[in-house]
Amino acid sequence: MVIKVFFPSCCPEAESGLLIGRWIPEQNAAVVLAVVHYPFIPGQVKQYLVQITEVTKVDVSVLGSWSSHNSQAKEDFSQFLEDLSSIFPHDLWFQLTQEKENQSVFNYQVAQHGSKNNKEDVILIHYDQRKVMLSKLHCLDTTTAADNHNVGVKSEAITSDFATIFDTVAKCELLFMIDKYDETPIKFTHWQSEGREASVVVELVKQASVPVCVVLSLLLSFISSICKSRALNIWPLHFLWSKLSTCVQLAHRLDHLQIIANTTKAQTHSEFMRKANLFVSFLIDVGLGLLLIFWLYQKNRIGQLADALVPVADHVAKELQGLLEWLMGAPAGLKMNKALDEVLGRFFLYHIHLWISYIHLMSPFIEMILWYVGLSACLGLTVALSIVSDIIALLTFHIYCFYVYGARLYCLKIYGLSSLWRLFRGKKWNVLRQRVDSCSYDLDQLFIGTLLFTILLFLLPTAALYYLVFTLLRLVVVVVQGLIHLLVDFINSLPLYALGLRLCRPYMLAAGVKFKVFQKVAGKPLHLLMQINPLTYGMIIRHYRLPTYSCYPKDSWTALCQKLFLGELIYPWKRKTEKQD
Repeated sequence: MVIKVFFPSCCPEAESGLLIGRWIPEQNAAVVLAVVHYPFIPGQVKQYLVQITEVTKVDVSVLGSWSSHNSQAKEDFSQFLEDLSSIFPHDLWFQLTQEKENQSVFNYQVAQHGSKNNKEDVILIHYDQRKVMLSKLHCLDTTTAADNHNVGVKSEAITSDFATIFDTVAKCELLFMIDKYDETPIKFTHWQSEGREASVVVELVKQASVPVCVVLSLLLSFISSICKSRALNIWPLHFLWSKLSTCVQLAHRLDHLQIIANTTKAQTHSEFMRKANLFVSFLIDVGLGLLLIFWLYQKNRIGQLADALVPVADHVAKELQGLLEWLMGAPAGLKMNKALDEVLGRFFLYHIHLWISYIHLMSPFIEMILWYVGLSACLGLTVALSIVSDIIALLTFHIYCFYVYGARLYCLKIYGLSSLWRLFRGKKWNVLRQRVDSCSYDLDQLFIGTLLFTILLFLLPTAALYYLVFTLLRLVVVVVQGLIHLLVDFINSLPLYALGLRLCRPYMLAAGVKFKVFQKVAGKPLHLLMQINPLTYGMIIRHYRLPTYSCYPKDSWTALCQKLFLGELIYPWKRKTEKQD
């Protein structure tokens, strides 16, 4: 039987004493947590261990004795160690003795149920107690579909075994709060025995964050109640707020701030990481927004942007006007229906004239609008990008109108032709049962259907050309807005705190462990060094990615092409759920 003894790497320098830890019979392993120095009073040690067990819910006990290389010259020391095994009874009593020549090599003796010289095979595994206590072992499924099922079960069991060891060290944090400067009758050696790790700044921030979070939580609750009031939830306003990217992003950030300002302490590691990721993401977002404000208001860039906006809008309108004049002629040598072509061309030219008049009417106020819009970047770069997306939607509203008109006209012709085609075949669409049924038509119905089918068929190329041109323009605008929303979603969902931990303290997010041969001497126990394998950046993003929103429906490419062919609107917030005829 091989016994695994997990020994802290900070304890080989400890003075002689007792090994304090936990015995895990399922894994046949002993986790050493600390060394109690001589001299000590056994009753006080037992009482302290009972207190530790009650608080941490971990069965902490005396596992054995530790003899440093400085104590081997003392007389009757072996007899004293044997007496300790009777004072602190345990199923297995470990006696670790440090060699004087090589302090990293230990002699060992395992006594079972009072028997002497019961030799068992022992593997000593040295581990960094600080890293193991601060790390979180993630039980991630890394097996592929081609892996054997039994191998996956074995890998999961191994990960669970090490999770028990990590959990034991983490739960016994109270044991590591005593250092050599404390006036206590019991002296320990552990990773904080030379002094506890702490920061005055961090403690002050913790104390100050409580009242700040309370005030911020009340303020956010008040703002949330105003946003949910009936006055702002009437149909036109509610529809407008739900479609503007800026309002959606502000609501998303408001939810994040409510989670951050919640005074309830995180109960699990996942809750803590989510709060930390949200907090760091919000700080980075606001910091980038402030940098954007500094760049915009330096060297009068707002005025330069306002001066360039009107000429660009005029240039776009003139290009659209030239495009319509090209369509009203013989585009690419195609012969269009002259009457319909003239009607559609003049209809769209009138809209362009209205759009140019609107731009010139707003031109005196554009700089002031941009000046106030730029200040909104103090709420975060994502808010500024959402405002840019809404501004693009407003500036290209005439293109959207052209697209809607062309799509509706094309869709009307497509569905009209499909209905009349079913009429020729003696079929019709049953709206109630949502299926195609047989139907008998008289001569007049067939005659009228033939006339309508012929008219729609010969007018289809003209409508299809206008629809194709304006759909391409609409897709360009949708792609630009989609890229902006992808950037906003990327900033919202990126777990920056977890990535920062991976960069600065990779051991805190552990994917597993690896072992390295530390000492191998004939006749001595094998010494292994346990090291932590950190999570990869891809695993961190998949595991800690923050939830976000998406303004665009996640349609497949097949569904998108089908909508484009049938003339259905590529609408950011519309999803077709029922069939129309």
